[in-house]
Amino acid sequence: MNSLYKIVLCCAIIVSSCTTPPKKITDTNDYNIYLELAQNKALQAAKNDNEFWKQKLETTPNQFPYLGKLATSYSNLFEVTGKISYLKQAENYLVQANKATEQKDAGYLRALASNYISQHRFKEALQQLTKAELIGENLEATQKMLFDAHLELGNYKLAQGYLEMFKDFSDFDYLIRLSKWSDHKGNLDAAIKYMEKAKSIAESSNLDGIKQWSYTNLADFYGHAGKIEASYTHYLKALELNPNDAYAKKGIAWIVYSHENNPDEALRILNTVTTTFFAPDYYLLKAEIAEYKQDIALKNEQLKLYKEAVKDTSYGDMYNKFNVLLYACEKENRDEAIMIAKTEVGNRPTPQSYDLLAWAEFKNGNLNGALNIVENHIADKTFEPETLYHIAEIYKAFGKYEKVKPLKEELLGSLYELGPTMKEKIEQL
Repeated sequence: MNSLYKIVLCCAIIVSSCTTPPKKITDTNDYNIYLELAQNKALQAAKNDNEFWKQKLETTPNQFPYLGKLATSYSNLFEVTGKISYLKQAENYLVQANKATEQKDAGYLRALASNYISQHRFKEALQQLTKAELIGENLEATQKMLFDAHLELGNYKLAQGYLEMFKDFSDFDYLIRLSKWSDHKGNLDAAIKYMEKAKSIAESSNLDGIKQWSYTNLADFYGHAGKIEASYTHYLKALELNPNDAYAKKGIAWIVYSHENNPDEALRILNTVTTTFFAPDYYLLKAEIAEYKQDIALKNEQLKLYKEAVKDTSYGDMYNKFNVLLYACEKENRDEAIMIAKTEVGNRPTPQSYDLLAWAEFKNGNLNGALNIVENHIADKTFEPETLYHIAEIYKAFGKYEKVKPLKEELLGSLYELGPTMKEKIEQL
């Protein structure tokens, strides 16, 4: 599923409800039990752990290892709730832990880098990892995270170099990164193959955390490949391990909406999720579904909730991509979209970041500037369907139909990932 939920909402053309209904895959009996939970056991466990380490630190404030434990507990709370305040509190304790160890503990440096990656502060993450690499303690763990950081920053040769350093087809961490690298290169079959191998290792280890992670990531890949039933099965597997897995529930909601054409049921699922999970992008997904339903009041309500949520400066640059695509569709905010897109290019000059800038310029009427960005920084460098759609629209504006045709064919094969609001827009390319 595309992580941006295609915030070209303002331009969407509603698909007729008279289309032939697709094969039904989901069954409310499979997942209702996870929507009607009386308590959130994962949240309670995270709160208990957090309280335990807070008390330990209060009793013996000179014990800096407790800073790291408390940071981990806040990170877990963030994962369970989506509340940015928890991620920022984790950062605070990790900064303190690194100060207490004079930045000579590679483990704390890696932990802070992981926190920065979650906040999309990739350059700062790289700085911490470079320090950890020089220290050398548990070097392979650092090299794995250096791959992650360089891939996010668009330093692809460096990322590949680090991937080769810890090559081991029996290692879960290597396989998931090889899968990610294969996806980046546009080889979805290989990405699935390596993630399936990682899943087997996770199941053999019987560690619920990595099993759950494997299931949701493999479910995403299966969805991209059009294997919707396998995708659904793996989201359910994740929920069996953690009945409060918001991401898995969102994945099922997407299947119900995009594959089964049932927006009301998708909204029902999402509404149960957002009572306990508070990431702003869920408002955007609900806004898209409302747009599809032609429920303009609900769409505007959800967009307002999103905009209010991301006013919190604690989010930093985490929602730059979402904001660019939303503001580019709003005439009064297009200059803001361009400004944010330029910030994102500065943060991480990847083809996807340049795509944001090209699209913002295109929507603002700077067609030549948009085409120049496409030709110099995007074309043939990424395989993301949303980016390919933007490229196709820009080529179409210049009458480059020979370049639009193959993109259109590829996009028609990605309709599940892009969502039903995009069908007629792609057909009109």
